[in-house]
Amino acid sequence: MVSDSLDSATRRRSVGKDRESSLADGHVYRFGQFALDSRKRTLSRADSLVPLTPKAFDVLLFLVQNPNRLITKEELLQAVWGDTFVEEGNLTQYISHLRKALDDNPEDTRLIVTIARKGYQFTGEVTVAEAADTTRQAAAQVTTVESSRADARPVQEIPNQEAIPKTPRRWWKAAVVGASVVLLGVVGFASWRHSARMTSPSSQKIMLAVLPFENLSGDPNQEYLADGLTEQTISLLGRLNPEQLGVIARTSVMGYKHKDERLDQIGRDLSVQYVLENSVRESGGHIRITAQLIQVKDQTHLWSQDYDYLAKDILNVQDDVARAVAREIRLRLSSQQQADLARPRPVNPEAFDAYLQGRYFSQRGNADMAASYYERATQLDPSYARAWVGLSKARYDQADTAGSVPTEEGYRLAREAVDRALALDPNLAEAYTQIGFIKRFVDFDWVGADESNQRAIALEPGDPESLRAAATSATLFGRYGEALGLARRAIELDPLNAASRARLGWIEYQMGSLDEAVADFKRALELSPDAPAHGALSEIYVLQGRPQDALAEIERGRLKFYRLQHYAIAYHALGREKDSDAAFTELIEKYDKIAAFQIAEVYAFRKQANEAFEWLDRAYAQRDGGVIQTKVDPLLKNLHGDPRYVAFLKKLNLPT
Repeated sequence: MVSDSLDSATRRRSVGKDRESSLADGHVYRFGQFALDSRKRTLSRADSLVPLTPKAFDVLLFLVQNPNRLITKEELLQAVWGDTFVEEGNLTQYISHLRKALDDNPEDTRLIVTIARKGYQFTGEVTVAEAADTTRQAAAQVTTVESSRADARPVQEIPNQEAIPKTPRRWWKAAVVGASVVLLGVVGFASWRHSARMTSPSSQKIMLAVLPFENLSGDPNQEYLADGLTEQTISLLGRLNPEQLGVIARTSVMGYKHKDERLDQIGRDLSVQYVLENSVRESGGHIRITAQLIQVKDQTHLWSQDYDYLAKDILNVQDDVARAVAREIRLRLSSQQQADLARPRPVNPEAFDAYLQGRYFSQRGNADMAASYYERATQLDPSYARAWVGLSKARYDQADTAGSVPTEEGYRLAREAVDRALALDPNLAEAYTQIGFIKRFVDFDWVGADESNQRAIALEPGDPESLRAAATSATLFGRYGEALGLARRAIELDPLNAASRARLGWIEYQMGSLDEAVADFKRALELSPDAPAHGALSEIYVLQGRPQDALAEIERGRLKFYRLQHYAIAYHALGREKDSDAAFTELIEKYDKIAAFQIAEVYAFRKQANEAFEWLDRAYAQRDGGVIQTKVDPLLKNLHGDPRYVAFLKKLNLPT
């Protein structure tokens, strides 16, 4: 037990003395067909008594006394249990009991709404009246239900903080994360699958969202720990059995990190049946992780567990967890999957900590800090394959985006790092996705990139990043049906990711399904105003004969050289040749070193074939990544009947 738990118990004592008097205020609360009498301590529905346990009554009374506002779990625990320490799991059981007593239909507006990771809200319209002044006892008082679930668990013993060995280094925090991720993910999954078998057909794919771990330490510097724990749990659960279980990707769930969102709304947003709520708290050499698995349709808590660890015991956990996982879910997994779970996954704890920090900075676009932490992770543990993949991505970004490393050097270091990762772990899906990226944009080895992407999704079919890469690769080879399937799978697993939706739009655009492409690009912009969609929409509008509409989209574009390109195209379609020439001239004069392919597109659209092929050759010589689109680019269609087009495709090693 952590010290914060002691603080919570102390705070509850301070309110415990006034708890009974504050709750039993002598009022009758009416909502819908129900009447809650705080003096008689009865709940009735149309004059019929509804049985409740005493503590369930107290929980409902406090909620009804505070309608239409968020009641945090801590506030509710203090109000009802006072000086007795109670696990959150007890509270969720009472909430579940109350919902059944109130016939709280999950298909309709709920009376008791769960606010993800925060608490609850009573949404009924409540009227208050004075209770009848009588000493007559009610014919039937609140029924006490004897069950194995006590109203409160005994206060757990707290280890003497002075007796705990001092742990000056932070290595144990990383070890906690590594062990706890496995423990929470697979044990929770095993328990949940036991419940799910009773409610879901085995042939139906079940969707789960792992909400961001809530950092309860009070230290913002520990956010990387909470975020890393979230991502590792998603990754682990996503690999268990992708055909039966789909796990929503990090990008879509992280948007709920600082939101007080209703659980049923999250379920609708993400199209999931189950949500895993989590929190992590560190204090005085201890760490506590709490996880709760919730069924969205009725907000019932199927499984809840608290885990308390001492630093000295952490390194013994992983082997025990692996064996427990093999026992719990072997009937649901293939022999190979069982073997993978039983296989030891040793990692240096300090290296794991550095790896998590590298991920944290990488996701925030700080390539230099990410590279520094990834490099430290590989120095501490040279056998850490995932850290080498992270370092490869950071080195590429340093060369390509940040500009802090010379281009050729950055690409070379990126290749060396991912090659090291594959040598260490030939079955690491994210390494194949990364080497595919390098083969496509650095080597112009489209076939090799396609093979790497196929290998990645075969190893980890539940990773949206790999699915998006494979979808792009399939599109470039003209395999549109395959590309659409992959892109839609990526959206299913990452529904709030604008990049996933925009990728589907690009595929539809390139295969000629323009109306569908417009709808998906607009959806991408709804998800994020920064989605790469305005330029594509302007091109589609021109091809649809709506160049005036294209101008409005061009204005919203962020990169100037793309705006100039699209102005040159739209003005040409409108017959405003002077305006088209002015924009095109500025594009060539200012951006000829980085926009050779875009210049070729304009020439092709204007039916100036000689100039178009000249700039395509320049783009190839400059290693412009745009040339890979030559086979499927709608703006190059005017070149298709020219023999030079077929020759250029052969030069690119693309099918003709």
